[in-house]
Amino acid sequence: MADARKRLESEVMAGPLGRTSNHDSAAKHVAGEALYIDDIAEPAGLAHAYLGLSQVAHGRLISLDLAAVRTAPGVLTVLTAEDIPGANDISSTHRHDEPVFTTQTILHHGQPLFAVVAETRDLARRAAALAKAAYEEAAPLLDVAAARAAGGALVTDPLKLERGDVADALATSPRRLKGSMEIGGQDHFYLESQIALAIPGEDEDMQVLSSTQHPSEVQHMVAQVLAVGSHAVTIEVRRMGGGFGGKETQANLFACVAALAARKLKRPVKLRPDRDDDMVITGKRHDFVVDYEIGFDDEGHIHAVDAVYAARCGWNADLSGPVTDRALFHMDNCYFYPAVRGRSQPLWTNTVSNTAFRGFGGPQGMVGAERFIEEVAFATGLDPLEIRRRNLYGAAGRDITPYHQQVEDNIAGDVIAELERRCDYRERQTAIREANRKSPVIKRGIALTPVKFGISFTATWYNQAGALVHVYTDGTVALNHGGTEMGQGLYVKVAQVVAQAFGIGLDQIKITATTTGKVPNTSATAASSGSDLNGMAALDACETIKARLVAFASKRWEVSAEEIAFLPGRIRIGTQEMSFAEFVAAAYMARVQLSATGFYATPKIHWDRKAGSGHPFYYFAYGAAAAEVAIDTLTGEYKVERVDILHDCGTSLNPAIDKGQIEGGFVQGMGWLTTEELWWDDKGRLRTHAPSTYKIPVASDRPRIFNVELLENAPNREPTIHRSKAVGEPPLMLAISVLHALSDAVASVGDHRFCPRLDAPATPERVLDAVDRMREQARGAAP
Repeated sequence: MADARKRLESEVMAGPLGRTSNHDSAAKHVAGEALYIDDIAEPAGLAHAYLGLSQVAHGRLISLDLAAVRTAPGVLTVLTAEDIPGANDISSTHRHDEPVFTTQTILHHGQPLFAVVAETRDLARRAAALAKAAYEEAAPLLDVAAARAAGGALVTDPLKLERGDVADALATSPRRLKGSMEIGGQDHFYLESQIALAIPGEDEDMQVLSSTQHPSEVQHMVAQVLAVGSHAVTIEVRRMGGGFGGKETQANLFACVAALAARKLKRPVKLRPDRDDDMVITGKRHDFVVDYEIGFDDEGHIHAVDAVYAARCGWNADLSGPVTDRALFHMDNCYFYPAVRGRSQPLWTNTVSNTAFRGFGGPQGMVGAERFIEEVAFATGLDPLEIRRRNLYGAAGRDITPYHQQVEDNIAGDVIAELERRCDYRERQTAIREANRKSPVIKRGIALTPVKFGISFTATWYNQAGALVHVYTDGTVALNHGGTEMGQGLYVKVAQVVAQAFGIGLDQIKITATTTGKVPNTSATAASSGSDLNGMAALDACETIKARLVAFASKRWEVSAEEIAFLPGRIRIGTQEMSFAEFVAAAYMARVQLSATGFYATPKIHWDRKAGSGHPFYYFAYGAAAAEVAIDTLTGEYKVERVDILHDCGTSLNPAIDKGQIEGGFVQGMGWLTTEELWWDDKGRLRTHAPSTYKIPVASDRPRIFNVELLENAPNREPTIHRSKAVGEPPLMLAISVLHALSDAVASVGDHRFCPRLDAPATPERVLDAVDRMREQARGAAP
């Protein structure tokens, strides 16, 4: 009997979960057959909109002459704030600080003033350039230093996290140091630009195909602008050509303008900006300046940290509040600070409104944390990896974060040790130091850095999801949920969950476009929570249907529920078996409902922002990366020679998809910390607004040797979807190892006696400057 039960259990588990399944659109991507909004056959009567943008960064709009725009060839209409029947507001907060079109005050270069709609996109684009605007200019505030010098106006309320007596701990620390670090921003550079196609219907209905990570927010914004109920607006998203957070709130503008034009003209309207305009209009990853004071001892143990994380937020709040909050949530990374104070400073500037970006502030917090470690290492003359070990979270008394959540699942030390062993870190470090002594120009560096990333939305109400599952009488299944697909493999993972639940193949499941018409009130696909939330919601719907089917079979064939099993491709009922299709057809004839909604809300989490205390994260995802680089000390140029990664995905739902996320996240993080540099001129004009001036990583920038492995036999201790862990954002922060490997290479110029204090992005220019500083320090310290 025991052997029979084991065989049954193994059969039940022999489904698609935990196995490699191709991305549902992989073949279409390679063949160029995956349909994005701009590929969809254009509906009859389609018109095209284009935005007219401000040409100054700060000031007052004195006049706006649109006569030439209105009379340009092919122009159908021109839209300004006066044409908005509802609210001229698309802000994602309750501050109501983001108009669709500005009416007087100009707050950043590229702020939308109007939209023109024409018969073709080219005609609309050309007509938009004919506008004549007069401005009364004011000096723009463009960075953290300027904002602080002007009084430090904030776009939203700051946060303070504090635990312990920081002043006393600093005062009694054997050693103290102060420093400051600049951390640059990053453009999302999704391959598919922002785009929306609005199709008007009867009774004020509006359907919008939008490239958005947050269909429900776009729905509410369109309804608000059109002055209709949300039930009149349907948002649909089949897939995005990348999002990375840049389409969480920033899609609102484009969808609302397209819908506004469609309502006025009573015909479909599409809006797609050029890449240049997309980059000029939309927000980026937040730039930060981290000012810090650290108390520590001669053995490298940190006693206290006091840090201020100041961010360039832009001209309105957008998501800067939660982004800067999350930076503080990750100012510890994997390290315990006995006394700690962290303060955010979300500064108002005359630049684009910075927004969500993969990691959502967490990467900036962690970069600061690793700088703290590096500072202590150089101050004590100890190895940075050893300093990391000595300050890791540990047992009781060393397991409380700055926001007072207990770290219950701490595996950072184990991950570090295992990666160190696998990649021969110590042997390679010794070899690199020896090679550097013999090489006057090319210097190598190596670093191993860990990651601990909190999983959940800190806005607790977003931690919910819904799903809709239909089972048809031929055994096929239609699946819909609130998550959006932006290339990350969410759709196929949730489909695997459903296939596993019913014991059917992935080919029997139809993945349908995300739409607010099927699953309402969805959360953004963000915070690495897509699989966690939507997988559980879909499973809940499946379990509801299965419970009905089990009750039916138990009554029909007079067997107990325990004698009914969903096996791969078939159902076992007592001693007989039948195909899934035969079974559900019989259930239909018995009038069993074969459709269900599912719902999931993440348990355990809570957060009191005013108190700076709570349990904001359901669990932590861990990882570690070891990077090896080579720099040319004459030019500052460098190569990433080798990277080894060991990452914690819990029990992976799909190892191939997860490895792809790790590789992609790492390379994107490497680009942020090395080559991607945003630059505004003194007039507030973004000058890095195209691939010609903004350098994202390309194939030749990838590590020459790139080893990525998943941590094995490490199921999530929390009951997540099949004990998996989120993998969307945490891998990006593994790239911090590259920044510190570059720092290690620079430090070799001074025989590792001085902290390079290498800021990000570590462009070749910055690396060369750091090398020059290191040489000067070495000369100054020479006997």
